[in-house]
Amino acid sequence: MNIAEVILEKYSTDHAVAIATYAASSKSRFKELMDCFASDDARLSQRASWCVNWAAKKYPQMLEPYIDLLVARLQMPNANDSVQRNALKILNDITIPEKHHGSLMNTCFTFIEEPKTATAVKAFSLHMLRKLSKFYPEILPELQLIIEDRIDNETPAFKSAAKQILKLKVK
Repeated sequence: MNIAEVILEKYSTDHAVAIATYAASSKSRFKELMDCFASDDARLSQRASWCVNWAAKKYPQMLEPYIDLLVARLQMPNANDSVQRNALKILNDITIPEKHHGSLMNTCFTFIEEPKTATAVKAFSLHMLRKLSKFYPEILPELQLIIEDRIDNETPAFKSAAKQILKLKVK
């Protein structure tokens, strides 16, 4: 099976789950899926990101060699919203090596401060920053200030994630 061709055939949850399961059956197949995720073809990358997200739920150990790629995709200028959203969802559910903490914090702060960032990307960025605040509690005051400044103009998804952060005690 050529994963790229199959990804582009149709777009449904069952299809994405089937591709994720197939890809996770071997390292070489999973690499093929991750190559699709890293593709410059926006449609292929977008659909592959959904498959990778499904694979991460069932086979998180398969993502370990690709954490660098997930972080890099977040930082690409003009990256597709769904690619960013799925990359953040995946990274929120796995252990992130310390070497990526700083760049992830910077990226997530940029996402939540940028008015044009997609709602789901902002919400998952808030979740990521909450996760990282356990290691770096010194980011909480700045994060809470940004939230307080933006919350009235944001969506319910942002507000829901933000309220969890506002409840955290600054040490």
